[in-house]
Amino acid sequence: MSAASVLTGASVVTTGLMAGLFFGWAVSVIPGTKQVDDHTYVETMQSINRAIINPGFVVPFVATPLVLGAAAFAQARVGNIRAAWWLGSATVLYTVGLIGVTGVGNIPLNDALDRFSLDATDRAALAERRRTYESPWNRWHALRTAAAVAALGCASIAALVESD
Repeated sequence: MSAASVLTGASVVTTGLMAGLFFGWAVSVIPGTKQVDDHTYVETMQSINRAIINPGFVVPFVATPLVLGAAAFAQARVGNIRAAWWLGSATVLYTVGLIGVTGVGNIPLNDALDRFSLDATDRAALAERRRTYESPWNRWHALRTAAAVAALGCASIAALVESD
């Protein structure tokens, strides 16, 4: 098995892990949080946003576009231009759609939510904090989920056309 094949396989796995995380969140956590009161929602999201900053998430989140790019380069070097093109497309989708969207959309909302004190607030402030966070955050999340799934599709196609 060639290095290009190994890198292509690794790119499918790492992209799949991230697409699965974002898709799973969209179809399980978001519907669940819509059913809780404002205090529980804000408290839960603050806790999750703090807990997700760990090596199990950060390393594959940041490493995936590097693996995708390396696989694209390796495929181009062995002359498999179609696979390289699909992997390059996956790299762009992932970099812009996951890392870019997360940095521009989700992280600023998470940071603002983190600064919100649950101790010194009333019901109206909680409802307003949730309103200004939840819908925008979910829209950004839907965008990055779509990008993750599209990137996974591109990486998967690259693996299928690799031997052509």
